[in-house]
Amino acid sequence: MKFEEMGRMDGKTMLLLPGTACTWQINFHTVIDRLAAQYHLICVNYDGFDGDVSKPFTDMLTVTEKIEDYILEKHGGRVDGAYGSSLGGSFVGLLIQRQRIHIDHGFIGSSDLDQGSPVVARIMTWIVGRWIADAGKSEKKQQKLKDMLVKNFGMDMDAETDAFMGQFAESIVALHPKTVAREFYSDYVTPLEDDIHVDGTTVHIIYALKMGPKYEKRYLQHFRDPDILRFDMQHEAWIFQSQWTQPILDAIAGCMGI
Repeated sequence: MKFEEMGRMDGKTMLLLPGTACTWQINFHTVIDRLAAQYHLICVNYDGFDGDVSKPFTDMLTVTEKIEDYILEKHGGRVDGAYGSSLGGSFVGLLIQRQRIHIDHGFIGSSDLDQGSPVVARIMTWIVGRWIADAGKSEKKQQKLKDMLVKNFGMDMDAETDAFMGQFAESIVALHPKTVAREFYSDYVTPLEDDIHVDGTTVHIIYALKMGPKYEKRYLQHFRDPDILRFDMQHEAWIFQSQWTQPILDAIAGCMGI
């Protein structure tokens, strides 16, 4: 695990938690400067994404505990905000649910919060693992992985999306072969409770409407009275499509009282 702090060191703290198969540098690289201008950022790279490719991702609960330990040691067990992009939203939910640290504002960024049985998870993990293994064999197969990711996220391809997804695919291929499979599997089988509620914590949902209506049902299932912020965009499009960047930044700042 690696933690890097930057930005306005006298500003409100914002924990940044990247999504599946991403470092924070890849996940937030197009918006990190604007976030750093507003917040004291605590950027996280999980096990397996911290530069030591010899050691793969462990599991969701082990990583969650390491995040908690860092916040307890360095920030007195409290942060003003935590933004979890995609899979990172599962970490935000777990951090709030476990109550070892306190988060004033938890942001769930286009997370699917998909959960299921270990049997289904093993099958899906094997499929994902094969895609990644094949992608490392040639540029053509890496392009195939990128196309699959675009389709899976339901994205409309444009120059900005293509550039981001190209970097994403390259970063996946460079990881330990077990890292993405373990991350995917562990996220799928680690329970997130229903009706999560903590006094003094507000859960804000960055809801990408183009993901479909079933996701809103999951948000309402897992969190009591979440603040659902609806945007007619694709999965986390604000990070790689400039038309959505400022509206989402403004929404986050409004929630944080900035």
